[in-house]
Amino acid sequence: MSTGKIESVLSEERRFDPIESFASQAQVNEERLDALRRRGGSDPAGLWADLSREMLAWHKPFTVTLDRSRAPHFAWFSDGQLNASEACLDPWIRKAPDRPALIYEGERGDSRSLTYRELGEAVERLGAALRGQGVASGDRVVIYMPMCPEAIIAMHACARIGAVHSVVFGGFSARSLYDRVVDASAEVVITADAGRRSGKFVRLKAAVDQALEHGEHPVRRVIVFRHSGEDIAWHDRRDRWAHELTDSAAAGCPAEYVNAEHPLFLLYTSGSTGKPKGIQHSAAGYLLHAKLTCQWVFDLREDDVFWCTADVGWITGHSYVAYGPLANGATVVIYEGAPTYPDGGRFWSLCERYGVTVFYTAPTAIRALMKLGDELPAQYDLSSLRLLGTVGEPINPEAWMWYHRVIGRERCPIVDTWWQTETGGIMISPVPGATPTKPGSCTRPLPGVHAAIVDENGNEITEPDRGGYLVIRHPWPSMLRNIWGDSERYRETYFGKFGDSCYVTGDSARRDADGYFWIMGRLDDVVNVSGHRLGTMEVESALVAHPAVAEAAVVSRPHEIKGESIFAFVVLKSESARNESAPPKSEGEAARSEGERQAIAKPSKQGAMQQQLRAWVDEQLGPIARPDDLRIIEALPKTRSGKIMRRLLRSIARSEAINQDVSTLENADLVRQLTQP
Repeated sequence: MSTGKIESVLSEERRFDPIESFASQAQVNEERLDALRRRGGSDPAGLWADLSREMLAWHKPFTVTLDRSRAPHFAWFSDGQLNASEACLDPWIRKAPDRPALIYEGERGDSRSLTYRELGEAVERLGAALRGQGVASGDRVVIYMPMCPEAIIAMHACARIGAVHSVVFGGFSARSLYDRVVDASAEVVITADAGRRSGKFVRLKAAVDQALEHGEHPVRRVIVFRHSGEDIAWHDRRDRWAHELTDSAAAGCPAEYVNAEHPLFLLYTSGSTGKPKGIQHSAAGYLLHAKLTCQWVFDLREDDVFWCTADVGWITGHSYVAYGPLANGATVVIYEGAPTYPDGGRFWSLCERYGVTVFYTAPTAIRALMKLGDELPAQYDLSSLRLLGTVGEPINPEAWMWYHRVIGRERCPIVDTWWQTETGGIMISPVPGATPTKPGSCTRPLPGVHAAIVDENGNEITEPDRGGYLVIRHPWPSMLRNIWGDSERYRETYFGKFGDSCYVTGDSARRDADGYFWIMGRLDDVVNVSGHRLGTMEVESALVAHPAVAEAAVVSRPHEIKGESIFAFVVLKSESARNESAPPKSEGEAARSEGERQAIAKPSKQGAMQQQLRAWVDEQLGPIARPDDLRIIEALPKTRSGKIMRRLLRSIARSEAINQDVSTLENADLVRQLTQP
């Protein structure tokens, strides 16, 4: 897609220096960060080689760092051997066997924990059971589970024996599961009877049964964990209870040592064509980046209680639940359920109860909880928190400030992280002991990451605040290795624009005068209004800066004169949250008439509110960014991981038929509500 010249109209002047008390104790201070950046700039392969020797437990040391001979299929550490699960868990099983590794809480308040010793034993038992069922190194195993310890055990059990796991998010439909099973040629599916979400059962085994009725498939065994106690249908020839297999499995499970480039997992992500892409990640390079970024970005230590709210069905749950934090010996909190069940204090209750020190969540979750006001989180003791993070999409400055003020109590650094399923781990982020932050900016690339912003011809844009393609100009160890079974699609999607050495992220971005990166949105979310190309994220940020607005999503729709026009979907704050909101610092707000203020207080006057919000964007960004259409809705359509389904909104804005898979929606009734005239 052509970017033309992507214009930036968002301005943010606030800046926060590293908190002195944090910086003085941080693992990476300004001096060390500068040294890492210099080495990563001049000799990135050398930096990654040294770090991999320091960070990973190699069974056979490597001698070849980076092999470019099959570019863009780059290979890292290709003659080395290790086992990713052993390298991740076994050092802590030896050093701190009784330290909690996983703390689980279910939606009903049921909880349990596993020490590193117990986690290791469970992984070995399931690994041995899989071997007993004929699963060998290189075989693909689909995991379709609730967010519970057994999901992580299953991932590590596969890695332990060299099998390739492919986790399918437990909210995906039976049809979506079937497509992924067939594409991966998976012979085994690991699932559970059912999970829980928003007070309801999510019947996973039933979805597996339905998926395997869709047509031809390679599955010969379904292994079922007893989790909820729900009655399930049973197929004697195919189904096996996990506890029966592990109880009868051979004792012990020696690790299978594999080549560094051996696939660790496949993870399917949406493609522009609608066909999911099986992103393939390697064992060594991926684990290195996941472990390393936990130290650099989260300052993660052995005594930390780390909670990343992502499900393991997404890459964030792979890198920052199942692998990275455990590789660093931390205690990982996992929660199965909705963030607002039974009320909007659930996240903060868990932070208080388990003494969470590092909290990592999505901007959509932050905005949804921000919508409920300041009073709710104020009821909880959040003093254990020492660092906050955001992931999944750009965070608008006002949500950043609320997170800083209300959750961090102005004493916790915030790391706004940019990365993708394809990158394997965090690529652009503040380093909390060294990097000044700006609300809404992911700041600068991490050491060894050669990020750049280029124009349509691949020339780097040096002019501040001019948008363009965000690209990575040097390979890195955790990058995707292929699209499973489709090398041509891999090359065309990620390297077809600027050549085999330039990875195209699909995002637009700008860089300010200080060299800080600002993500402007997906390139297919850029709106071309009368020849002006605007990133939708900036318009969304402007809308959310209004004191009455909790969330906003902006898409384009065709316009016969302008080419495209801006269509905004807006969710208003509750009455109490509006009253708590500090007034925005603008002359326009100060000059509002009493009638306008009453329109804020009474969202039922939608016509007045719509006009006011359109005028607000005009004031904040200029008339070119003013939405032609603005619709006030009860909630934005989101997946259970918190991502806004923008393609769905684009179809609604354009009055198109809804052809997307909406099975992952948190509230399926929203589709009916949004498509009503």
